[in-house]
Amino acid sequence: MKFTKRTNTCGELRLSDTGKSVVLNGWVSQVRDLGGVIFLNIRDRFGITQVTVNSEYKEIYKIANSLGLEYVISASGKVQQRTSVNPNMPTGEIEVLAENIEVLNTSEVTPFVVEEDIKASEELRFKYRYLDLRRKKIAENLVLRSKVYNIVHKYFERENFVEVETPILMKSTPEGARDYLVPSRVHKGKFYALPQSPQTYKQILMVSGIDKYVQICKCFRDEDLRADRQPEFTQIDLEMSFVDERDVFNVVEGVICDIWKNIKGVELKQPFRIMSYDEALAIYGTDKPDLRIKGELKIINITETVRKSEFKIFSDAITAKGIVAGIKLSGQEVTRKIIDGLTNYVKSLKFGGLGYIKYNSDGTVSSPMLKFLNEDIQSGIKNEFSAEAGDVLFILSGEKKKVLNGLGNLRLKLAEQFNLVDETKDELLWVNDFPLFGYDDDSKSVVAEHHAFTMPHEADLTKLADGCKDPAANIELLTSIRANCYDMVCNGSEFGSGSIRIHRGDIQSQVFSVLKLSKVEQEEKFGFLLGAFKYGAPPHGGFALGFDRIIATLCGTKDIRETIAFPKTTSAVGLMDNSPSPVDDKQLKDLGISLNG
Repeated sequence: MKFTKRTNTCGELRLSDTGKSVVLNGWVSQVRDLGGVIFLNIRDRFGITQVTVNSEYKEIYKIANSLGLEYVISASGKVQQRTSVNPNMPTGEIEVLAENIEVLNTSEVTPFVVEEDIKASEELRFKYRYLDLRRKKIAENLVLRSKVYNIVHKYFERENFVEVETPILMKSTPEGARDYLVPSRVHKGKFYALPQSPQTYKQILMVSGIDKYVQICKCFRDEDLRADRQPEFTQIDLEMSFVDERDVFNVVEGVICDIWKNIKGVELKQPFRIMSYDEALAIYGTDKPDLRIKGELKIINITETVRKSEFKIFSDAITAKGIVAGIKLSGQEVTRKIIDGLTNYVKSLKFGGLGYIKYNSDGTVSSPMLKFLNEDIQSGIKNEFSAEAGDVLFILSGEKKKVLNGLGNLRLKLAEQFNLVDETKDELLWVNDFPLFGYDDDSKSVVAEHHAFTMPHEADLTKLADGCKDPAANIELLTSIRANCYDMVCNGSEFGSGSIRIHRGDIQSQVFSVLKLSKVEQEEKFGFLLGAFKYGAPPHGGFALGFDRIIATLCGTKDIRETIAFPKTTSAVGLMDNSPSPVDDKQLKDLGISLNG
């Protein structure tokens, strides 16, 4: 089919182009017939331009009068200044006076109007994603994503990294999240797995001598989803030999700074702040603290201050080796209704209630707890929080981890309710020294917090050697071991995670002993990696940045699906292509698979 090709996009014409003959190709986004004059808005991914059709051009006017929304057209004409400027459009000072219009394709009535202030439900948008992608906001998100791809590739090329594609079909090693399994037709009864991470492959690349590996790769996890999770996601995956934690930090900070400078025009300050896991939990109640909150709302542990209190709720918590801690909110009007709402919120977190002390502007103090606290304890609490008139303290008590987590959530709730988050800046930091092991209540056993190949702190190697002899009897000792593991956090979201890996066989053997992996299991699951380690594994470490989360942050959204061309729903369904879908019996028979139920 022959048609007149565009000379310009629908977003680039300005007053300086007045008098120029142009051709625009795009979709009709609006038709206004004012009787004798028809105004068309024509759209492509670059923007929208108004095309004016006068009735004196009878044939063109007739064509324009037949156009519907989302028709694909080619419009030719001259650029002229508009009599009524539209300040909301970059092209709002000009219009194209039509001299010819070609209809390249028609469109049925769309299930929703393609507009920025869209009225359609998420389900409808995802089902007709190709229409949703015509919206400027979504299209710009994808363009930004493309720009970040290029920045990342150029950065790692400058840093002398080698881009290596690792397999999509790999061996299943069911650790952590569930694998997506792919049955083999040739080897009936056997399965590949889609990678949750290229972890084992990139470590083998370090053994091979490819000392700087990077890849922007797809990963897959068959797990329950949230707005910031997808069954398939993209990460910037890297690994380096002969490095320590700081070396990894420098490289990852460098690519983040490059992205922020090129996309946002912002120079991030290096090095990023470093905070230990224990410090993050103690001060912010989370290992993903949002440092943009005005006043910070730090957690203050007042256990020792109230230890001799006769307040039963406090004394019961302390007797059970728990803690009493709280947060100070300053400069806000806190009504009884607000306190009741916050109380109901902490009850949803499985707390019996929320203690509070309100220091009124008239110098009085309000709190139902005061009658249980003597003057010395009241004074001690005030000093611990550096409380002044206008401040309100919110206090929880109970098991340590539960209290810290509860206050961490309350901190975010207060920040949201009182608009305390500074949206004008991004706060990035490293959280390191995570526990090497955790305790799983369901299996009643010690488990790896990150993965089985994370190097313990050198100072804690003695603990590992002692604890691995009888893991069941040394749970407290083993869960106190720190790992050379680290996360990057931005605005309260985890941007990525990594670690220095185990490269010594004796340490790896001790970790496997703690995890109760038999020699047979070790060989079945990780034999190919352990085999490679026998031939000279260098010290190495790496990191994986969540590409989708980075793009979402740059686009100013918390929902990564707004930055992905064809996302799944929170139930892992592709509404546009109706995936996952059944397959016919012949396909199953070829694979040697029968379905139950």
